[in-house]
Amino acid sequence: MPETDNRHLYRSRQERIIAGICGGLAEFFGIGVSRVRIALLVFILFGGLSLWVYLVLWLIIPQAPRQTIKP
Repeated sequence: MPETDNRHLYRSRQERIIAGICGGLAEFFGIGVSRVRIALLVFILFGGLSLWVYLVLWLIIPQAPRQTIKP
């Protein structure tokens, strides 16, 4: 039986420049945040991806829960 994957897509609290979208996507897919930022820039400039998509993601993806430090 395959294991269930309990990954959740959140906006990153650590890897953020504007809203944490790229950092959250990088954490979710397990790749470098720089690669996601470069890919997003290329898609916006040459691929027809609109900044509206980024703004919509900002609104619908929740921010990552705060990490609690246990003593």
